[in-house]
Amino acid sequence: MAENQIKKIAVIGPESTGKSMLCTQLAAHYNTIWVKEYAREYLLNNGTAYVFEDLFKIAEGQMASEDEAVKQLEVSNKLPAIPLFIDTDLHVIKIWSEFVFNKCDNRILTEIARREYDLYLLCNTDLPWVPDELREYPDPETRRKLFSYYKEEMTEQKKPWAIISGNYEERLSAAITATEQIL
Repeated sequence: MAENQIKKIAVIGPESTGKSMLCTQLAAHYNTIWVKEYAREYLLNNGTAYVFEDLFKIAEGQMASEDEAVKQLEVSNKLPAIPLFIDTDLHVIKIWSEFVFNKCDNRILTEIARREYDLYLLCNTDLPWVPDELREYPDPETRRKLFSYYKEEMTEQKKPWAIISGNYEERLSAAITATEQIL
């Protein structure tokens, strides 16, 4: 294994499935950093009345945050393999765009094809819904439908992925098991 190899692990799934909590726990477990979901910052700063064009701006912010975290790890760590946990990648923006607007910006699709990840952790909808000012689809049927879109997206790509289900402790255990397989 190359010295200082960063393993990028994207934590994806519908709203309120514990992605941020899981990234926090995993980063603490592995003594590393994680990338926050840029869409939250963008919507808090610009309001929740977003339009199709905003999604590429969100994608750009997400990519910039991720790239900055990679640079930070490259200069600060000397371990053979360093996990970087990423709360939401461009697959999330693609699925959201297609769900809300029935289309996705080609620039996002191009970046999905270009960007490399080592593992995807797909969070299931079996946690209770936690409302906040940015979440839009609390009904269980819509959440399950969105989860099925993520699952289909994962089956159509070639990188390793795992479904993360259960309570917070079970999710962390499953995520650690999946992560250990790529480290």
